[in-house]
Amino acid sequence: MTGAKRKKKGMLWSKMHTPHCEDFKQWCRRRLPILEWAPHYNLKENLLPDTMSGIMLAVQQVTQGLAFAILSSVHPVFGLYGSLFPAIIYAIFGMGRHVATGTFALTSLISANAVERLVPLSSQNLTTQSNTSTLGLSDFELQRIGVAAAVSFLGGVIQVAMFALQLGRATFLLTEPVISAMTTGAATHVVTSQVKYLLGMKMPYISGPLGFFYIYAYVFENIKSVRLEALLLSLLSIVVLVLVKELNEQFKRKIKVVLPVDLVLIIAASFACYCTNMEITYGLEVVGHIPEGIPPPRAPPMNVLSAIITEAFGVALVGYVASLALAQGSAKKYKYSVDDNQEFLAHGLSNVIPSFFFCIPSAAAMGRTAGLYSTGAKTQVACLISCILVLIVIYSVGPLLSWLPMCVLASIIVVGLKGMLIQFRDLKKYWNVDKIDWGIWISTYIFTICFAANVGLLFGVVCTLAIVIGRFPRAKTLSIKNMKEMELKVKTETDGETLQQVKIISINNPLVFLNAKKFHTDLMNIIQKENVSNQLLDDISKCEQNMLLNSLSNGNCNEEVSQPCPNEKSFLILDCSGVTFFDYSGVSMLVEVYNDCKSRSVDVSLAHCTASLIKAMKYCGNPDSEKPVSFDSVSAALSNIYSSKNLSKLSDHSEV
Repeated sequence: MTGAKRKKKGMLWSKMHTPHCEDFKQWCRRRLPILEWAPHYNLKENLLPDTMSGIMLAVQQVTQGLAFAILSSVHPVFGLYGSLFPAIIYAIFGMGRHVATGTFALTSLISANAVERLVPLSSQNLTTQSNTSTLGLSDFELQRIGVAAAVSFLGGVIQVAMFALQLGRATFLLTEPVISAMTTGAATHVVTSQVKYLLGMKMPYISGPLGFFYIYAYVFENIKSVRLEALLLSLLSIVVLVLVKELNEQFKRKIKVVLPVDLVLIIAASFACYCTNMEITYGLEVVGHIPEGIPPPRAPPMNVLSAIITEAFGVALVGYVASLALAQGSAKKYKYSVDDNQEFLAHGLSNVIPSFFFCIPSAAAMGRTAGLYSTGAKTQVACLISCILVLIVIYSVGPLLSWLPMCVLASIIVVGLKGMLIQFRDLKKYWNVDKIDWGIWISTYIFTICFAANVGLLFGVVCTLAIVIGRFPRAKTLSIKNMKEMELKVKTETDGETLQQVKIISINNPLVFLNAKKFHTDLMNIIQKENVSNQLLDDISKCEQNMLLNSLSNGNCNEEVSQPCPNEKSFLILDCSGVTFFDYSGVSMLVEVYNDCKSRSVDVSLAHCTASLIKAMKYCGNPDSEKPVSFDSVSAALSNIYSSKNLSKLSDHSEV
């Protein structure tokens, strides 16, 4: 009896603990995405493109690291550290396969406010050069990087806290017009911050509300102090960068390796500056001494955390929003999924851990991500390879960059922001789709350049919510549900098979960013459920028919069953009479639904579409220009399906 009890107790104990072990493994795979893709990495197919992409990415990481460190008001060498450690952390915890994390212009600009406020340039005379200090830098430089690292630490802690609170589910509030306007406005701020280097001017640090306009007012007041040599070198650098990058983009299919024009320009400018001694002869400002190696880790100063809360929240929100938009765009382009909440954890740790290694705040940059697209990167291995090359630069090549003119570095940064600045072209699209989205874009951009990126982002979200709340009561729907499935119950003697394959779904709510994702999810669930049920019925009926035919012909039901016929195309009619208004996110999701259904062999027709909805779909990407997609009524869509079905049957008979 005792043995039976022990055996029963052992069974219960194993049942209690075995699932916990499996749950822990699943949790590790979910929170460490590298465990999912690394074991299945294909060396033959992916290593070569990842290596080439990693080399090109390393060039961008080095140049942007130097420039964004200066933009953050710290020594340039700390930008190289910021291009190394965050990329490694994100490769382990991040889900975006083409997201290159590192130094970022927007977060650098935000952290510069805290650095200039707590360690102003006027305090430099109070500190002296210390031979025993880290990397031989002055105490003034170490105090500045301490503040920037503290901003990175606190911003990362806020992002990790948002992950713990599952706030990734609230990302639907960040609509595409708001993100586009915020990033464009922030890019405008970055270009403005580089004006003093492009013109070779000495300018005090200007920030705060309307600081954007004060900078240009100062430039025009002191226009005589512009150095012609710096201006000409900046214009030449911008022309060369734009021209070569456009040629690379145009002929990228014909050439296997694109020309790293950034690297070539840096080498040429540094060599020319060294040979001609431009720093003394023409008064050009250069990057300056870059020490070798990585210092031992040190905790950021905790006594300044209470003074940098505003900047930390700005880094956490702006960095996450810009990075998430790139991760979602990458996932949409290459057909994989990204967990919004996991991205909070990945970027939070990418800010917290590197802050102990003298790193400035980090995030993903559009230019680096676009570079990974164009060079054919496959996985995060490209980012890890770039980290190896950045490490080589830190320990050996870094000191050779000390002769690089600041105007050339500023030119590289301005051209690298091209992807953000050309988002002005989206205004035409928003105007044709939804003029309210156009107004939100304009107002968010104005608030961003007048105040700051985080203020513009907050204004855009609040403005979008207020407009949607004001528009929803005008919706002509009485149903709380987003969708209502209607089974087609009409049957005829001649074409009963077609009617079984037609499904009508009525959309009873407006299509806006609040319900766009749920609309897509619910519709795909209905289609998948219907396909599974139809497949089971088809398999049963085909099995019965084959068994009957075999029994009639051979007198034996156990003969080999004939191969089933391929599944016929099914039809879906979306009744859009309930779509009383929409925005860009809703129309984009409707077009995406059409494309997803088409890939599943589901022919989609739209009924009761308004003229404005049809026009908006054309601007968002016309689903199919070869055949009609929208119809005046459900009956008209059904008639079109029947006619196409009959034509296909006639063609089949003619082939026989």
